[in-house]
Amino acid sequence: MNRYPKRDDLRAMSGYHSPQVSVPVRLNTNESPIEPPTEFVRDLAAAVGDIRWNRYPDRAARELRSAIAALHQVRPENVFVANGSNEVLQSVLLAYGGAGRTVATFEPTYQLHSHIARIAGSTVVNGNRNGDFTLSEDEVRRVLTDHQPSVTFLCSPNNPTGLAEDPALIASTVATAPGVVVVDEAYAQFSPHSALPLVNDESRVAVSRTFSKTWSMAAARLGYLIGPTWMIEDLDVVALPYHLDALKQVAGITALRYVSHMERGVADVVAERERLLSEMRTMPLTVWPSQANFILFRPDSTGGARSGGARSGGGPAGGAAGEIGRRVWQHLLDNGVLVRDCSSWEGLAGCLRVTVGSAGENDAFLVALRSAVSARD
Repeated sequence: MNRYPKRDDLRAMSGYHSPQVSVPVRLNTNESPIEPPTEFVRDLAAAVGDIRWNRYPDRAARELRSAIAALHQVRPENVFVANGSNEVLQSVLLAYGGAGRTVATFEPTYQLHSHIARIAGSTVVNGNRNGDFTLSEDEVRRVLTDHQPSVTFLCSPNNPTGLAEDPALIASTVATAPGVVVVDEAYAQFSPHSALPLVNDESRVAVSRTFSKTWSMAAARLGYLIGPTWMIEDLDVVALPYHLDALKQVAGITALRYVSHMERGVADVVAERERLLSEMRTMPLTVWPSQANFILFRPDSTGGARSGGARSGGGPAGGAAGEIGRRVWQHLLDNGVLVRDCSSWEGLAGCLRVTVGSAGENDAFLVALRSAVSARD
């Protein structure tokens, strides 16, 4: 039987995936290296016994939204919850994107912003970051003026580059954007600031968060958005009925009782991140500063270790840089360590991204990395 053809605009697209390889040390998906506390597991197991499995879950997820609202000192009406922050982004794009509408991103950034926008039928326009991966107000203004996007994405801290956006730039973007602005704060707990104070019913800005990175709940796939009440109402229109199951709602409510555990975990990851940065800067690598739970780096073709400053397209030629990066990635994999190969991403020739893992995982990565760059020399 002949396959029925998919939409013309999807023919050139492939799915968005991170490699899942069975290795001793997996540092490619920015998960938390810290297990949830045993008390959380105990409390969740007890709560599961109270779920009425023959009934649909609370469609409005009222208790979970109230708990998230209390954490951020907003109203439950300002909270939208979904299956991971990716479904949050999808809901925004279903509500405000689509055919005949434009979505703006600033590259390099989280690839799923553009990917979901195109699936929703939107036209995607890309602004460019500076050589150090910061973002200039002039470039943002140019994109907003020239393209009048319905949705503008900012990622803070930015994935995969690691830096948080300048608060003044976020504020000016919110003030001048013709459509809605979504600040993706998947790594916010590692960042020195947040865009949450900008959210109010008179603004067009929303902040997306996730339980995957700092709450040790990547397996649960739970995300949320803090936004104006009118935006939450719009997102409820495009959300599928009963899209958030009862178990997920209970898991989120239970996790929010362990804020102190999450905060200690963040502090531990930050300490390990700084240790990794210090060690990596002694190697023949370009290493960019990070305010997240991952580090972007590029193996250099020459021996001098550098702190990130030049655009990844600088240094070795793009093709040569990409080949060097892939060889180092393969050497790490051959030694049981999986990191993210970003070589094919625009502006990231030869770049790799490593998640900050446990102390033991980070030690294994450093040993394998030193071996990789030595073998290359």
